[in-house]
Amino acid sequence: MPKLKTHKGAAKRFRITANGKIKRGHSHARHILTKKSSKRKRKLDIDTLVSEADVARVKEMLPYGRK
Repeated sequence: MPKLKTHKGAAKRFRITANGKIKRGHSHARHILTKKSSKRKRKLDIDTLVSEADVARVKEMLPYGRK
């Protein structure tokens, strides 16, 4: 069976934790920050887990992450 290719866009956006969960960052945190409240910007800076509905799709794009 041939080697699988990692989806490079996904590799830049997601990280797999030691327990096998997938972390992601938030959108809307890079520019046009003046109109956003400090609280909102602070919350956007915290990484969160990918929802259960999307985990299988992301894992398919990252075949060589932690198992």
